[in-house]
Amino acid sequence: MIRFGVIGIDHRHVFHLIEGLLRAGATCAGYLSSTTDPRVLEGVRNRFPQLRELRHADELLQDPAIDLIVTAGVPSERAQIAMAAMRHGKDVLTDKPGVVSHAQLEQVRSTVRETGRLFAICFSERMIVPSVATARRLIADGAIGEVIQTLGLGPHRLNQAIRPAWFFDKSCYGGILVDIASHQIDQFLVLTGSRDAKVNHAGVAHFGKTTPEDFEDFGEIALASASNGARGYIRVDWFTPDGLPTWGDGRLFVAGTEGSIEIRKYVDIAGREGTDHLFLCDRSGARHLDCTHEPITFFDQLVDDVKQRTQSAISHEHAFTVCRLALDAQARAQAASEPSR
Repeated sequence: MIRFGVIGIDHRHVFHLIEGLLRAGATCAGYLSSTTDPRVLEGVRNRFPQLRELRHADELLQDPAIDLIVTAGVPSERAQIAMAAMRHGKDVLTDKPGVVSHAQLEQVRSTVRETGRLFAICFSERMIVPSVATARRLIADGAIGEVIQTLGLGPHRLNQAIRPAWFFDKSCYGGILVDIASHQIDQFLVLTGSRDAKVNHAGVAHFGKTTPEDFEDFGEIALASASNGARGYIRVDWFTPDGLPTWGDGRLFVAGTEGSIEIRKYVDIAGREGTDHLFLCDRSGARHLDCTHEPITFFDQLVDDVKQRTQSAISHEHAFTVCRLALDAQARAQAASEPSR
């Protein structure tokens, strides 16, 4: 039986981290109730009323029966939480981004080497999205030939009125390319079969009228695989309109030498109901696939990794490469001035 504790409930992603581990058969020893967002605490209480609330992190860190520490804290604080956990003999599951600076990345990497503990990042837009799991299976089966390009779009709804202060502080969230585009970098590497990539272009900008002028609400990256020449383009933003019935129209396009895949992860605008729509076009025609029943294996794999000391859910090499590329892109990005209206 794997037991986990939660330190850091500042982002709503903590809901699916807890739920996923519980469904995979792990037991939660409790969560630290301190937070920068009371709405998240209320959400944890409502969704998981059986879990213990704790006031001190040491109650989890010092407990030898706990195997795994989970965090969805303020992004800039996740690395410190992870390193403290590893030095107490715990493995770590963190929400993305696991780090917000190159210095934190090197510190976490060093701590992993020193302690031998597991450090896993949940890139949820791939790891818990059934349609992306279907795309991976189709690509592995050769459905579209060799993947030559991915186009990942990650629009998000701002919900400015309910965001905590750290959400608008770049030192806390790391920049839009670190915060959001790490999802699309992860997908590019996995779907193109690339171990590494080069950032050919990166840009960020501020277009919003109600947010602080230094808040990045638009970002883009152009990637090139370091191994097979595949290309990737990423666009992320905070401009999902209030009229959309979900938080963002996340899309993923995959071009292959013998076909293409389009994924509408969360909504099919003015079309089919529900989520996880995949459109496959190959030599035999074009068709729609409902992916809602595709199994999600990330949390089961992670629980097994903790037991077996393996890295099947996500390898350290992959996690650190995604982090480095996101940080490299963020460092390269040049803020663009708002165009004239």
